[in-house]
Amino acid sequence: MNPTLRILACMAVFMPATAATAHHSGAMFDRSRTVTVVGTLKEVQWINPHAWIEVVGSPDAGGPPVHWSFELGGGGGNLKRMGMTRTNPAVGDKVTIKGYPLRDGRPGASFISITGADGHMFVQQLNPLPK
Repeated sequence: MNPTLRILACMAVFMPATAATAHHSGAMFDRSRTVTVVGTLKEVQWINPHAWIEVVGSPDAGGPPVHWSFELGGGGGNLKRMGMTRTNPAVGDKVTIKGYPLRDGRPGASFISITGADGHMFVQQLNPLPK
C-alpha cells in the first residue's frame, strides 16, 4: 500500500474518536451555579448530537430581554424522553428555563429544566453534577 494512502487510512480511523472525545467536554459551563431565565420560547432545534432551546428573556425581573441559547445533552430523542413534543412547549410560550451558565458570561447555558406555559416541568438532568 502506498505510504500516503496508509497515513490517510489511519487518520480516517482515529480522527473521529479524537473529535468525539473533545466534543463532549462541558468545561465551558459553570456547574457551581445556575441561572434561571424567564422569557418567551423562540425556537427548539430538534437536532443531533445536541438539541438547543432558544429563549428571549432575562435572568432578573427588571433586566432587558436577551437571546439565550440552552444546550441539551442529547438530540431530539432526548427531548421526546423528557415528554416534549414539537408543539409542547410551543414557540411563543412563556417559559422558565434553568441551566448552568457559560463561564465567559455570554447568554448561554447547559439545560437543566424548563417549565412550560401550562406549568408542566420538563427535566433533562435529574441528578445535577456536584458543585
